[in-house]
Amino acid sequence: MPKTVADIMSHNPVVVRPETPLKEAIQILAERRISGLPVIDNTGKLVGIISETDLMWQETGVTPPAYIMFLDSVIYLQNPGTYERDLHKALGQTVGEVMSHNPITIFPDKTVTEAARLMHDRNIHRLPVLDSESQVIGILTRGDIIRAMAASQDS
Repeated sequence: MPKTVADIMSHNPVVVRPETPLKEAIQILAERRISGLPVIDNTGKLVGIISETDLMWQETGVTPPAYIMFLDSVIYLQNPGTYERDLHKALGQTVGEVMSHNPITIFPDKTVTEAARLMHDRNIHRLPVLDSESQVIGILTRGDIIRAMAASQDS
């Protein structure tokens, strides 16, 4: 019988709220040696995820979009909306200002193979695991999948 996400996920993951100060989230990531945290609202529903990638904006800053001037008009060579979003991330002080919205999720009854395919196809490193009420009940990482593969080779 194939293993399910519930068999290998980390239960009761550390979560943060949108109003959590960024410094606190960074401290949690560093102390626990994890690379991302689910973000939940006051009812426990998933509203986003904050990862090391989201936090890199804090250090790297943002480059304004390239533009040209033509007849006293500014013509952007890149989408200025992207710059505004990136700038918001670079200057954010709370998790909600920096997190990625609408994270890809998975249910606990899915197979490990389905989870691995989803993570590979979408190039993501972690999947929040949700119950039927969109409550975060676990998190599945690439490391969890690799450990499960190693354990299945031992048996």
